Amino acid sequence: MLTIGELASYAGVTVRAVRHYHAKGLLPEPERDHSGYRRYDAGAVVELIKIRTLAEAGVPLRRVRELLQADEEEFAAAVADIDKRLRTEIRERQRHRERIARLASGDNLALPREVVEFLDRLRALGVDERIVRVERDGWIPLAAHSPERIPEWMARKREQIADPQLIDFYLTLGQALDRTDDDPQLVELADQLAAYITRMADEQGEGYVDDADIEPPFVKLMDALAFDTAPPARRLIELLRERGWTGWTKLERVTPTRGAAGTRREDTAVQRSQRER
Repeated sequence: MLTIGELASYAGVTVRAVRHYHAKGLLPEPERDHSGYRRYDAGAVVELIKIRTLAEAGVPLRRVRELLQADEEEFAAAVADIDKRLRTEIRERQRHRERIARLASGDNLALPREVVEFLDRLRALGVDERIVRVERDGWIPLAAHSPERIPEWMARKREQIADPQLIDFYLTLGQALDRTDDDPQLVELADQLAAYITRMADEQGEGYVDDADIEPPFVKLMDALAFDTAPPARRLIELLRERGWTGWTKLERVTPTRGAAGTRREDTAVQRSQRER
């Protein structure tokens, strides 16, 4: 005869679990002996192992009682049903694992393959990771908003990044992220970018520069993402407006502001002063 501790040990459960099964009416509770201890026989060990096995398989305790009392045919049918449910849970857990794997893969979580390849290409070209994040954060809502246009946009992007001048712009912009709004390099960068956009618009047409057809509220959202990731971008847009272009997500030609010439003169004076030193 076994004590409750010995029973629990042989069945691979805790004493607390044995008492819980007693309380649920799953395991008969024997009378105490003359010493005041409850003693269990081998049948209790077998019964407890059955209870433990069913519970570990995920069978609710209320069903465990039914299965313990079922005949062979009923038990087999119940086990088949439990197995079916477990296989469904396994498939669902596998889907969860796939989602977790996608989370670990970064860009692949919310972006089409073409965009991920474009971002990887920027990295391979040495573009600052902060600039890549600006691009990525912009493409996530854009891909969700207009997935059917991604192949078209990506074809254009692949063509554009084949231009060394645009890559030089990306590389220069990465350096500018560590500079203040009044740094002369931002002015130089604005000159370079405006010249590049103007040349592209003159050669390919303004529709090539931007025909995204994105609603204004969506444009503001994407611009905000860019400015939050790279604050100097906001100052760069102000400088671009002085040079005849505006917008980050959606580029548009505008009349240059009157401050542009003055800004360039001031920049020239700064550069001349630096050379004289």
